[in-house]
Amino acid sequence: MIDALINILLHLDQNIGLVVQQYGLWTYLILFIIIFLETGLVVTPFLPGDSLLFVAGAAAASGILDLQWLFIAIILGAVLGDTLNYWIGNYLGLHVFQCRFPTLVKQEYIDRTYHFYEKYGGIAVFIARFVPLVRTFAPFLAGVGTMEYRRFILYNILGAVVWTTVVVLAGYFFGTLSIVKENMSILMILVVVVTLGTIIVLVAGLVSSHLADRRECDKKVK
Repeated sequence: MIDALINILLHLDQNIGLVVQQYGLWTYLILFIIIFLETGLVVTPFLPGDSLLFVAGAAAASGILDLQWLFIAIILGAVLGDTLNYWIGNYLGLHVFQCRFPTLVKQEYIDRTYHFYEKYGGIAVFIARFVPLVRTFAPFLAGVGTMEYRRFILYNILGAVVWTTVVVLAGYFFGTLSIVKENMSILMILVVVVTLGTIIVLVAGLVSSHLADRRECDKKVK
């Protein structure tokens, strides 16, 4: 029983029709929990994210799920998950690192992390929402970097709304096409590749700007 439930949760993107048939309206709660855990705990990045949203969108197009309740469940799960992850990083992360790696986590590194998230954290949090694995760690690191919470929650909500809208509606409009159904894995790989390519370009720009700022600061110090 437990093994079967775990298998369904881990592969809900492949079993969503079965879950809706068995659990009905409780499916929205299950979707909320999975997205909440996938974004809220750094130890659960293996849970389905993008593929789940895409398939759920396709299910809504087929009339299996209600699109409005689907949006509510996923956006709430994404926002609250990132919020939990942020506070875990804010209250526990830094202390754990300092206790376990006192020689590695110097005040200088802490200050750099703080300044980075103060300047670029909003964009990083927003962009990370679209990248598997990265979206699980970004809010935690934002908390470790003591990014201002009001700024974090703004980009957290914005990222959750845009991510949900883009991926769910992509599934809603294209997920029912036979060519998409037959090549779902290839499609998801292409989506990840394109997304990662975009992220690499943006991150490269952020890093370049950050390094330029550091060089400028070093010149002023000298």
